[in-house]
Amino acid sequence: MPEISIVVPTFSEVENIAELHARVSAVLGSESWELIFVDDDSPDGTADLARSLSNQDQRVRCIQRIGRRGLSTAVVEGALSSSAPYVAVMDADLQHDESILPVMLQQLRARNLDIVVGSRYVAGGGTGDWNESRKTISRIAGRLAKGLVPEDLHDPMSGFFAIRSEALRGAARRLSGYGYKILLDLFVSAGRPLHFAEVPYTFKPRVHGASKLDSLVAWEYLMLLVDKRIGHIISPRLLFFVLVGGSGVALHYLVLSTLYLGLDVSFTVAQLSGTVLAMTSNFFLNNLFTYRDQRLRGMKLARGLLSFYAVCGMGALANIGIAAYAFSANIEWALSAAAGIVVGTLWNYLATARFTWGARK
Repeated sequence: MPEISIVVPTFSEVENIAELHARVSAVLGSESWELIFVDDDSPDGTADLARSLSNQDQRVRCIQRIGRRGLSTAVVEGALSSSAPYVAVMDADLQHDESILPVMLQQLRARNLDIVVGSRYVAGGGTGDWNESRKTISRIAGRLAKGLVPEDLHDPMSGFFAIRSEALRGAARRLSGYGYKILLDLFVSAGRPLHFAEVPYTFKPRVHGASKLDSLVAWEYLMLLVDKRIGHIISPRLLFFVLVGGSGVALHYLVLSTLYLGLDVSFTVAQLSGTVLAMTSNFFLNNLFTYRDQRLRGMKLARGLLSFYAVCGMGALANIGIAAYAFSANIEWALSAAAGIVVGTLWNYLATARFTWGARK
């Protein structure tokens, strides 16, 4: 049994994994270790190269995931496949300093710690060649996490850490699985305060491949924060869906009042116009924000819009039917209307998640 498993989530990192394997081999020396690549079906052959490395070194394993994406869930799957008492997590892009792995492992062994974090923001650490814009984004992301992680954790955004396997397994069922910030998720989901230490390292420049940082990463981080702060009350996706729906209601009334009161268009035509425009706006806003990680494009976008119209049309009928039934049962009109809105909204959310975006979350 290995003493430590190094879990490396990958997507299109074929140029880096052989070098990463060589570097890990060099720094861990005679330690008992294994390297687990968890690949999200990279189109560049990353998984095939990882399997080739496994043929040369039995300490290398590859888990290839098809139809699933996401760094956090990849880390969890890789870690849960390990029988080692310790798990380290690092990126495949060679920007994490593998030379501190022995120090991280030594601290976990020698001290009563659950997790050791590779930190860019303690003495001796640094962000390397980051420009001011990226530094600012990192600082803002750290501030948004305040109240969720310990005050003395300097680098909650780090993607480089080592953890006792039992601590990770204990938190696994409560993890959100959103995005890239698995460390923050672990601290919030552990169910108890985690004993931790930070080891400084300097972030290295990327040599091969392209950075995965984009607007989707920011969206996933926001979803993670929302989930950890109010996820016990309302699902982050449902919250976004409701907020988008609220904007649709406002647009509906704006169009209705403009056409009916301002341009003397018949009420029926004005109402129909407001309804169609509000539904169209809701679809595109949900595609952009609520389901950003599953955005529809091209012909799928057109089919999705038609599906959204059909589902929300049925939701409108459910809304009217429930409200009318409640009102006929002598329930006050405002409560009757609210009941219809709740039922219609939940139907729209659940049905569009299934039939329009095919959501798994």
